[in-house]
Amino acid sequence: MVDQRILVFGATGTHGGAVARALLGAGHSITAFVRDPRSPRALALEQDGARLAVGDLGEPSSVRRALDGMQAAYAVTTPFDGGPEEEVRQGEQIIAAATQVRLPWLMLASVASATDANVPHFRSKARIEELLKESTLAWTVVAPSYFYENVLSSAEAIREGRLPLALPPQTPLQQVALADLGALVAAILARPAEHIGERIEVAGDDPTPEAMAAAIGVRHEQLLPAQLEQRSPDLAAMYSFLARDGYAVDIHALRQRYPEIRWKRFAEWAAERDWQGR
Repeated sequence: MVDQRILVFGATGTHGGAVARALLGAGHSITAFVRDPRSPRALALEQDGARLAVGDLGEPSSVRRALDGMQAAYAVTTPFDGGPEEEVRQGEQIIAAATQVRLPWLMLASVASATDANVPHFRSKARIEELLKESTLAWTVVAPSYFYENVLSSAEAIREGRLPLALPPQTPLQQVALADLGALVAAILARPAEHIGERIEVAGDDPTPEAMAAAIGVRHEQLLPAQLEQRSPDLAAMYSFLARDGYAVDIHALRQRYPEIRWKRFAEWAAERDWQGR
Protein backbone atom coordinates (compact mmCIF):
# COMPACT_ATOMS: atom_id res chain seq x y z
CA MET A 1 0.00 0.00 0.00
CA VAL A 2 2.26 2.75 -1.32
CA ASP A 3 1.49 6.49 -1.39
CA GLN A 4 -1.35 6.54 1.09
CA ARG A 5 -2.74 9.87 2.27
CA ILE A 6 -1.93 9.98 5.99
CA LEU A 7 -2.52 12.68 8.57
CA VAL A 8 -0.05 12.85 11.46
CA PHE A 9 -1.05 14.58 14.68
CA GLY A 10 1.75 15.91 16.87
CA ALA A 11 4.04 16.10 13.86
CA THR A 12 6.01 19.06 15.21
CA GLY A 13 6.93 17.03 18.30
CA THR A 14 9.77 14.52 18.47
CA HIS A 15 7.49 11.44 18.37
CA GLY A 16 5.09 12.59 15.65
CA GLY A 17 7.91 14.21 13.70
CA ALA A 18 9.89 10.97 13.58
CA VAL A 19 6.82 9.10 12.34
CA ALA A 20 6.02 11.76 9.73
CA ARG A 21 9.56 11.62 8.33
CA ALA A 22 9.61 7.83 8.26
CA LEU A 23 6.34 7.77 6.35
CA LEU A 24 7.57 10.41 3.91
CA GLY A 25 10.64 8.25 3.37
CA ALA A 26 8.37 5.26 2.68
CA GLY A 27 6.64 7.14 -0.12
CA HIS A 28 3.41 8.19 1.57
CA SER A 29 1.65 11.54 1.10
CA ILE A 30 1.86 13.05 4.57
CA THR A 31 -0.16 15.91 5.99
CA ALA A 32 1.02 17.32 9.31
CA PHE A 33 -1.60 18.74 11.67
CA VAL A 34 -0.04 21.93 13.08
CA ARG A 35 -1.16 24.95 15.06
CA ASP A 36 1.48 27.32 13.71
CA PRO A 37 2.47 26.74 10.07
CA ARG A 38 5.31 29.27 10.39
CA SER A 39 7.04 27.54 13.29
CA PRO A 40 10.54 26.23 12.50
CA ARG A 41 9.45 22.60 12.94
CA ALA A 42 6.41 23.03 10.71
CA LEU A 43 8.50 24.70 8.02
CA ALA A 44 11.08 21.91 8.24
CA LEU A 45 8.35 19.30 7.71
CA GLU A 46 7.03 21.25 4.74
CA GLN A 47 10.53 21.39 3.29
CA ASP A 48 10.79 17.60 3.71
CA GLY A 49 7.66 17.17 1.60
CA ALA A 50 4.74 17.21 4.04
CA ARG A 51 1.60 19.22 3.50
CA LEU A 52 0.43 21.29 6.46
CA ALA A 53 -3.10 21.27 7.84
CA VAL A 54 -3.57 24.18 10.23
CA GLY A 55 -5.83 23.51 13.18
CA ASP A 56 -6.18 22.90 16.89
CA LEU A 57 -7.41 19.86 18.79
CA GLY A 58 -9.66 22.25 20.70
CA GLU A 59 -11.44 23.17 17.46
CA PRO A 60 -13.36 20.07 16.27
CA SER A 61 -14.13 21.53 12.84
CA SER A 62 -10.41 21.93 12.07
CA VAL A 63 -9.79 18.29 13.05
CA ARG A 64 -12.61 17.10 10.78
CA ARG A 65 -11.33 19.18 7.86
CA ALA A 66 -7.82 17.78 8.26
CA LEU A 67 -9.04 14.17 8.44
CA ASP A 68 -11.48 14.40 5.55
CA GLY A 69 -10.19 12.46 2.54
CA MET A 70 -7.36 10.76 4.43
CA GLN A 71 -6.82 7.01 4.19
CA ALA A 72 -5.25 6.77 7.65
CA ALA A 73 -4.11 8.92 10.55
CA TYR A 74 -1.48 8.57 13.25
CA ALA A 75 -2.63 10.25 16.45
CA VAL A 76 -0.20 11.48 19.09
CA THR A 77 -1.78 13.02 22.19
CA THR A 78 0.03 14.62 25.10
CA PRO A 79 -0.68 15.31 28.78
CA PHE A 80 2.31 17.57 29.27
CA ASP A 81 0.62 20.85 28.35
CA GLY A 82 -2.81 20.59 29.93
CA GLY A 83 -2.63 17.44 32.06
CA PRO A 84 -4.09 13.93 31.68
CA GLU A 85 -7.71 15.11 31.46
CA GLU A 86 -6.78 17.39 28.57
CA GLU A 87 -5.03 14.48 26.88
CA VAL A 88 -8.22 12.41 27.08
CA ARG A 89 -10.14 15.32 25.52
CA GLN A 90 -7.61 15.37 22.67
CA GLY A 91 -8.23 11.68 22.08
CA GLU A 92 -12.00 12.18 22.22
CA GLN A 93 -11.82 14.95 19.61
CA ILE A 94 -9.72 12.86 17.22
CA ILE A 95 -11.90 9.76 17.57
CA ALA A 96 -15.12 11.76 17.15
CA ALA A 97 -13.82 13.58 14.07
CA ALA A 98 -12.45 10.38 12.53
CA THR A 99 -15.81 8.70 13.05
CA GLN A 100 -17.69 11.61 11.48
CA VAL A 101 -15.59 11.62 8.31
CA ARG A 102 -15.48 7.79 8.21
CA LEU A 103 -11.71 7.59 8.33
CA PRO A 104 -10.69 4.13 7.09
CA TRP A 105 -7.98 3.56 9.73
CA LEU A 106 -6.89 5.33 12.90
CA MET A 107 -3.52 4.46 14.43
CA LEU A 108 -3.21 5.62 18.03
CA ALA A 109 0.09 6.27 19.80
CA SER A 110 -0.15 5.05 23.38
CA VAL A 111 2.45 3.73 25.84
CA ALA A 112 3.65 0.26 26.76
CA SER A 113 2.12 -1.08 30.01
CA ALA A 114 -0.60 1.59 29.85
CA THR A 115 -2.99 -0.43 32.01
CA ASP A 116 -0.36 -1.81 34.40
CA ALA A 117 0.87 1.27 36.23
CA ASN A 118 -0.60 3.99 38.41
CA VAL A 119 0.98 6.73 36.30
CA PRO A 120 -1.25 9.67 35.24
CA HIS A 121 -0.22 9.77 31.58
CA PHE A 122 -0.40 5.97 31.33
CA ARG A 123 -3.98 6.10 32.62
CA SER A 124 -5.01 8.86 30.22
CA LYS A 125 -3.61 6.94 27.26
CA ALA A 126 -5.33 3.76 28.46
CA ARG A 127 -8.62 5.67 28.59
CA ILE A 128 -8.18 6.87 25.00
CA GLU A 129 -7.48 3.28 23.96
CA GLU A 130 -10.78 2.26 25.56
CA LEU A 131 -12.64 4.99 23.69
CA LEU A 132 -11.06 3.92 20.42
CA LYS A 133 -11.98 0.27 20.92
CA GLU A 134 -15.57 1.30 21.73
CA SER A 135 -15.80 3.26 18.46
CA THR A 136 -16.77 1.97 15.03
CA LEU A 137 -13.34 2.79 13.59
CA ALA A 138 -10.76 0.36 12.28
CA TRP A 139 -7.86 0.87 14.66
CA THR A 140 -4.33 -0.08 15.64
CA VAL A 141 -2.57 0.94 18.86
CA VAL A 142 1.19 1.53 18.76
CA ALA A 143 2.53 1.54 22.34
CA PRO A 144 6.21 2.47 22.62
CA SER A 145 8.27 2.28 25.78
CA TYR A 146 10.93 4.85 26.72
CA PHE A 147 12.78 6.67 23.92
CA TYR A 148 16.56 6.74 23.56
CA GLU A 149 16.14 10.43 22.79
CA ASN A 150 14.83 11.10 26.31
CA VAL A 151 18.44 11.32 27.52
CA LEU A 152 18.90 14.42 25.36
CA SER A 153 16.98 16.41 27.96
CA SER A 154 20.04 15.86 30.19
CA ALA A 155 22.49 17.31 27.65
CA GLU A 156 23.98 19.81 30.10
CA ALA A 157 24.56 17.15 32.76
CA ILE A 158 26.07 14.85 30.14
CA ARG A 159 28.56 17.55 29.15
CA GLU A 160 29.50 17.64 32.83
CA GLY A 161 30.08 13.87 32.82
CA ARG A 162 26.80 12.73 34.39
CA LEU A 163 23.70 10.86 33.23
CA PRO A 164 21.02 11.53 35.86
CA LEU A 165 18.27 8.90 35.89
CA ALA A 166 15.82 8.01 38.63
CA LEU A 167 16.61 4.30 38.33
CA PRO A 168 19.07 1.95 40.06
CA PRO A 169 22.24 1.38 38.02
CA GLN A 170 21.50 -2.29 37.19
CA THR A 171 17.78 -2.00 36.40
CA PRO A 172 17.09 -2.73 32.69
CA LEU A 173 15.12 -0.01 30.92
CA GLN A 174 13.26 -1.09 27.79
CA GLN A 175 13.40 1.66 25.16
CA VAL A 176 13.49 2.37 21.44
CA ALA A 177 15.00 4.82 18.94
CA LEU A 178 12.45 7.22 17.48
CA ALA A 179 13.66 6.38 13.97
CA ASP A 180 12.88 2.70 14.59
CA LEU A 181 9.44 3.58 15.91
CA GLY A 182 8.80 5.52 12.70
CA ALA A 183 10.00 2.55 10.66
CA LEU A 184 7.61 0.30 12.58
CA VAL A 185 4.64 2.55 11.76
CA ALA A 186 5.64 2.39 8.08
CA ALA A 187 5.83 -1.42 8.31
CA ILE A 188 2.38 -1.58 9.89
CA LEU A 189 0.91 0.59 7.15
CA ALA A 190 2.33 -1.80 4.57
CA ARG A 191 0.49 -4.76 6.17
CA PRO A 192 -2.95 -3.45 7.18
CA ALA A 193 -4.87 -6.74 7.34
CA GLU A 194 -2.36 -8.06 9.86
CA HIS A 195 -2.66 -5.09 12.21
CA ILE A 196 -6.28 -3.90 12.29
CA GLY A 197 -7.59 -4.35 15.82
CA GLU A 198 -4.13 -5.03 17.26
CA ARG A 199 -2.11 -3.40 20.03
CA ILE A 200 1.67 -3.48 19.52
CA GLU A 201 4.11 -2.70 22.34
CA VAL A 202 7.50 -1.45 21.20
CA ALA A 203 11.09 -1.59 22.48
CA GLY A 204 14.35 -2.21 20.67
CA ASP A 205 16.79 -2.66 23.57
CA ASP A 206 16.90 -2.87 27.37
CA PRO A 207 20.19 -1.41 28.64
CA THR A 208 20.72 -0.60 32.29
CA PRO A 209 21.36 3.04 33.29
CA GLU A 210 24.96 2.06 34.02
CA ALA A 211 25.32 0.66 30.49
CA MET A 212 23.64 3.73 29.01
CA ALA A 213 26.06 6.02 30.80
CA ALA A 214 29.04 3.92 29.69
CA ALA A 215 27.85 4.07 26.06
CA ILE A 216 27.72 7.86 26.30
CA GLY A 217 31.06 8.03 28.12
CA VAL A 218 29.81 9.43 31.42
CA ARG A 219 28.84 8.09 34.86
CA HIS A 220 25.33 7.21 35.95
CA GLU A 221 23.89 9.44 38.68
CA GLN A 222 20.95 7.83 40.43
CA LEU A 223 18.17 10.22 41.31
CA LEU A 224 15.31 9.32 43.61
CA PRO A 225 11.78 9.58 42.19
CA ALA A 226 11.03 11.91 45.11
CA GLN A 227 13.52 14.38 43.60
CA LEU A 228 11.24 14.62 40.57
CA GLU A 229 8.05 15.05 42.58
CA GLN A 230 8.08 18.83 42.74
CA ARG A 231 8.88 19.23 39.05
CA SER A 232 6.46 16.54 37.81
CA PRO A 233 4.45 14.11 39.93
CA ASP A 234 3.62 12.30 36.69
CA LEU A 235 7.28 11.62 35.87
CA ALA A 236 8.00 10.70 39.48
CA ALA A 237 5.23 8.08 39.31
CA MET A 238 6.57 6.78 35.99
CA TYR A 239 10.12 6.29 37.28
CA SER A 240 8.79 4.60 40.42
CA PHE A 241 6.98 2.14 38.14
CA LEU A 242 10.04 1.62 35.95
CA ALA A 243 12.26 1.00 38.98
CA ARG A 244 9.79 -1.46 40.50
CA ASP A 245 8.17 -3.31 37.58
CA GLY A 246 9.22 -1.86 34.24
CA TYR A 247 7.82 -2.43 30.79
CA ALA A 248 7.23 -5.99 29.59
CA VAL A 249 7.79 -5.82 25.82
CA ASP A 250 8.83 -9.07 24.13
CA ILE A 251 11.79 -7.55 22.29
CA HIS A 252 12.85 -10.83 20.67
CA ALA A 253 9.38 -11.48 19.25
CA LEU A 254 9.16 -7.91 17.94
CA ARG A 255 12.49 -8.25 16.13
CA GLN A 256 11.36 -11.56 14.66
CA ARG A 257 8.08 -10.12 13.44
CA TYR A 258 9.62 -7.01 11.83
CA PRO A 259 13.02 -8.08 10.47
CA GLU A 260 12.97 -5.21 7.96
CA ILE A 261 13.59 -2.74 10.80
CA ARG A 262 17.14 -1.97 11.90
CA TRP A 263 16.28 -2.10 15.64
CA LYS A 264 19.36 -0.15 16.65
CA ARG A 265 20.83 -0.88 20.07
CA PHE A 266 21.24 2.00 22.51
CA ALA A 267 25.03 1.78 22.37
CA GLU A 268 24.96 2.08 18.56
CA TRP A 269 22.65 5.08 18.76
CA ALA A 270 24.82 6.74 21.39
CA ALA A 271 28.00 6.16 19.37
CA GLU A 272 26.56 8.22 16.50
CA ARG A 273 26.15 11.37 18.59
CA ASP A 274 28.58 14.15 19.47
CA TRP A 275 27.79 14.37 23.17
CA GLN A 276 30.19 17.17 23.98
CA GLY A 277 29.00 19.21 21.03
CA ARG A 278 25.35 19.31 22.05
